Amino acid sequence: MKVAVIGCTHAGTSAIVNTAKLYPDAQITVYERNDNISFLSCGIALYVGGVVEDAQGLFYSTPQQLAELGVTTKMLHEVTSVNTDAKTLTARDLKTGIELTDTYDKLIVTTGSWPIIPKFEGIELDNIVLSKNFNHSNTIIEKAKSARNIVVVGAGYIGVELVEAFEMNGKQVTLIDAEDRILSKYLDPEFTARTEELLTSKGIQLALGEKVVKFNGENGKVSTVVTDKGEHAADMVILCIGFRPQTELLAGQVDMLPNGAIIVDKYMQTSKKDVFAAGDSCAVFYNPTRQHAYIPLATNAVRMGTLVARNLVTPTNEYMGTQGTSGIKIYEQNIAGTGMTETSARLAGLDVETSTFQDHYRPEFMPTHETVTLKVVYEKDSRRILGAQIMSEADLTQSINTISVCIQTGMTVDQLAFVDFFFQPHYNKPWNYLNSVGLQALAPVEAKQPVTI
Repeated sequence: MKVAVIGCTHAGTSAIVNTAKLYPDAQITVYERNDNISFLSCGIALYVGGVVEDAQGLFYSTPQQLAELGVTTKMLHEVTSVNTDAKTLTARDLKTGIELTDTYDKLIVTTGSWPIIPKFEGIELDNIVLSKNFNHSNTIIEKAKSARNIVVVGAGYIGVELVEAFEMNGKQVTLIDAEDRILSKYLDPEFTARTEELLTSKGIQLALGEKVVKFNGENGKVSTVVTDKGEHAADMVILCIGFRPQTELLAGQVDMLPNGAIIVDKYMQTSKKDVFAAGDSCAVFYNPTRQHAYIPLATNAVRMGTLVARNLVTPTNEYMGTQGTSGIKIYEQNIAGTGMTETSARLAGLDVETSTFQDHYRPEFMPTHETVTLKVVYEKDSRRILGAQIMSEADLTQSINTISVCIQTGMTVDQLAFVDFFFQPHYNKPWNYLNSVGLQALAPVEAKQPVTI
């Protein structure tokens, strides 16, 4: 069995390693256009901030390790075309320019995503950089050495983590976003407001509700970022506006969402037989809405890549869908979320209610007893849990993984109230905060019959 793999980051590495182990006789060839594989891009801010000193720790595989599994890895090879009917692909060696054609029995597409780059005037100026791969991280670190005023465009996870890292390195930092609050895709206003206060208290300038119009420069380097509401001095600009799937190779050959994300079935197969896909190039089945959606996350990617290998020959393990569960640490605050926010649920036209619990997470007689804020979003009629968010100086983020399971299994908020959780004063109260947020949501009991004593 000849297996061709296009792209080798999270999903690609998982698919390759598991395919090699499950099918030791398979002939696996990997095409990767970069000079490295399996880089943990979620660690860029940690690397930039100096928390991670050795960048090699952000790689979890190498071509040499894949070779030990019998895998042929063609680095700096860009696949230029794929014919899924003929089962062929063409690739160009980026060092020599020589093109080659290969055949396959099974094709695994893990081409990932790429940052969205709007066509702003002045986008070609020096010191305007992206934040996606290992080379980007090295460029950011090098250019930041001589930069005083750093502007980050895009207030998602990456943008927020970067401004924190730069502020801790003594830089003057501005965070720009067209939305009127940060992390708007992940958190509701009561959480983002507290996070914004935390950032501004550290001297970070927030330019929210501002749309970038153009970049001005001096001597070929960026000097200011111009928005529809003002200008911001910048020696360096990092674009973190979002990501789009890199799926042009399969355009018109497999089913996709309007944004180009490949649609796969529960066994990770595309609409074309023997063509599988995983990771940021794909749409995922989003359990809260029970529809396909584009949610590029490393956790989705490694699960999907592993499932590709297990289903490559025979449909074996079904994809269970995702809740888009994620977390972030901003200074001393630990924040996590899963599923839909109240904001996103209402925008989707869902009739929802919420329950928010705020209290000390463990007994007050303990030496410390930080406050936890937990919010659960659920359907009004069915009571089905759709999402949750948590925030605390104590690291309670793993609780969101528990609610992720609740969403995945279709649990109601009423059931959450009475789930069996242990009690130990080091960790919680007799009523765990997960129970408590469910108890608050319980509908009042109506007496059906007269009570006699």
